[in-house]
Amino acid sequence: MRSMLFAPGNHARRVEKALGLPADGVILDLEDAVAVSEKVATRPVVVGAFGAPRVGKLYVRVNALTTDWCHGDLVAVVQKGLDGIILPKVEHGHELRTADWLISNLERERGLPVGGIDLIPIIETTLGISNLSRICRSGTRAKCLAFGAGDFTLDMGMVWSRSEAELLPHRAACVMESRAAGWEPPMDTVWADLRDADGFIASAKHAAALGFQGKMCIHPDQVAPTNAAFSPDEATVARAKLVVAAFDEAEAKGLASIQLDGQFIDYPIVQRARRVLAAVR
Repeated sequence: MRSMLFAPGNHARRVEKALGLPADGVILDLEDAVAVSEKVATRPVVVGAFGAPRVGKLYVRVNALTTDWCHGDLVAVVQKGLDGIILPKVEHGHELRTADWLISNLERERGLPVGGIDLIPIIETTLGISNLSRICRSGTRAKCLAFGAGDFTLDMGMVWSRSEAELLPHRAACVMESRAAGWEPPMDTVWADLRDADGFIASAKHAAALGFQGKMCIHPDQVAPTNAAFSPDEATVARAKLVVAAFDEAEAKGLASIQLDGQFIDYPIVQRARRVLAAVR
């Protein structure tokens, strides 16, 4: 999942457009993009999009488990055609276990494969970051988390700068705890300043370098550069092919370390090159 594009659940035309874009996933939003007065009425609108043609996977961001709407959201959207649930503002492992239990029972009642609907928590508070280890080891269907910088910087009283230097330790914690728990690499935060395309691209490339698998997007124009940032470019692929070929040849002769164009090559370097080629495939 390189790109996950948000679309407000109560705007049918935006939903239709989003589903036709080359995003790896589209998130129909019932939370921040929908006014309180519209939340209940938006549920059937979102469910109505489950059968629509789409390019990538379809997720729904429900309201947080601590709100009045989360239970109703889950009851409404756990249906055939849904690929996953985005659960915002997760702060404890038991919140994931509760959501998992609710989803599992709804799947059973509705004849759906139990565990077939993905569950992605968004970590966007100080408490959520401090409980990352417990959240990642909650023993649920969740296997990937997302980092939300907007609410996190608000909670911390922190200025969300263009360089995002203040986010580095918290981004790194998301990657590290995900890896330690055996989860997939996490999804990175959205970029809020739609006027600053260069800043967005820099943010996406930085997140990819930190070990994130992709980035959440809030505008269609962000999808293509996100996909590019989280995909190996031609030069990287060509270099990976050279590294693997040279090392395979050397290994057949009994060598486990070589030099290629002045670079020292051993098993970790080769494994990284093989990952690049696997990502291309």
